[in-house]
Amino acid sequence: MNKKKLYLQQVVSGVLFIAVLVLIGVLSVRYDVHWDWTAGKRNTLTQASRTQLESMKEPLKFVAFTYPGAEEREAITAFVERYKRVKPDIAIDFIDPSSQPQKVREYNIQSAGEVVLEYQGRRENLRGLSEQAITTALQRLSYTGESWIVFLEGHGERSTQDGGNEAISQFAQTLQSKGLKVQPLNLVKTPKIPDNTSVLVIASPKSALLEGEIKLVQDYVEKGGNLLWLADPDNAPGLQPVADALGIAWQNGYAVFPEYEAIGTGHPGIYAALDYPPSAVTAGLQQVTLFPLVRSLTAKTTAGWTPQPMLTSSETAWLETGSIDGGPVQLEPEKGDVPGPLNIGMTLTRDRPGAEAPPAPTSPDQPAPPKPQQRVVAIGDADFLSNAYVAQLGNQQLGLNVIQWLAARDNQLNIDVPKAPDVNLFLPDWALALIAIGFVIALPLLLLGIGIGRWLSRRRR
Repeated sequence: MNKKKLYLQQVVSGVLFIAVLVLIGVLSVRYDVHWDWTAGKRNTLTQASRTQLESMKEPLKFVAFTYPGAEEREAITAFVERYKRVKPDIAIDFIDPSSQPQKVREYNIQSAGEVVLEYQGRRENLRGLSEQAITTALQRLSYTGESWIVFLEGHGERSTQDGGNEAISQFAQTLQSKGLKVQPLNLVKTPKIPDNTSVLVIASPKSALLEGEIKLVQDYVEKGGNLLWLADPDNAPGLQPVADALGIAWQNGYAVFPEYEAIGTGHPGIYAALDYPPSAVTAGLQQVTLFPLVRSLTAKTTAGWTPQPMLTSSETAWLETGSIDGGPVQLEPEKGDVPGPLNIGMTLTRDRPGAEAPPAPTSPDQPAPPKPQQRVVAIGDADFLSNAYVAQLGNQQLGLNVIQWLAARDNQLNIDVPKAPDVNLFLPDWALALIAIGFVIALPLLLLGIGIGRWLSRRRR
């Protein structure tokens, strides 16, 4: 009888054990539970990121361009899992760039490992895989407001519709793919800049604007309109009243870069921006940008604007006031040449005229919201956005950064990613010296002494 009871107990225990395992398996499938025991919950999305994801009702896709078997695939998958816990309809697609080069061109991929976000037919390329980068890109993708980018035409400006090399139709299509509205405007036919204009683009007119047109542009700027002004060195910038209102002066001539042979641009007038001064436009931009034939500009700080360099040359560059096509050129200040460093591009900001002050914070702990800004970007070249050059290196990304910043679509969420405490160990000099002496002198002597002691004890035996 005891054997039967023991056997029955073993059977019941086995059944219960199997039932518990099955129950655990069912629960693990039905309920996705995670515990983050890191300091500051570093492996959990911040509340700002969660709020952004919860506001996006349509499916979201991550498209990663990685080679098969690459270690970064696991890292990308693990990172995306954080977002899938909040938004389960996120999909991830891996594309081999070597077997699908057409996709590489379609998605404007610059290097292996790059990730693209797709949402409602729009795309955002990520240059780095971090919560700040992803959530900021999600914010831009989900932007529902209309931003009208108006391109001035009628004076030989770069066309948004033609397909020639000098046109900027490819860049205009890229803007449209980002949810921006592109509209050409001829001020002779329509003598009014629309009130819903987010950014007015003047892409290097070849002929002078009429006085009435200049007055319309000047009024637009004086009332707080955002402006992108591109001025090739081959054409007179014109619009002098607008330049005076902005406090900038275009310098006539061609910038010369004597290091062109070492860089490999092939011409002393081609500017390759290898790095960038601190600027909201170029923050995070690590790609080289290429500018064929550029001019420089200067800015005053007394015009009510805050100028900031965005593209600067090296000290060895200079502005050549003569021809650069007749052979070797030299810096000749006595003939009007301007020594470097030169400002090739600048941003200008000021408080938007007539804008209402933002509401005061409800809590004394909250920072005061910034006042609405008026923004202007001036660059001494338009070729870098042309169909012939926009796909070169980081030109398109820079152009997108400029337009996004001017249209005030650069507002980043306040994503304060927690950091691990005490990740750095700082020791005083005496402690470092003590450690060095201990490992270099004391420890070897101790081991040597132990060895000699054991050797002597064995000899005595």
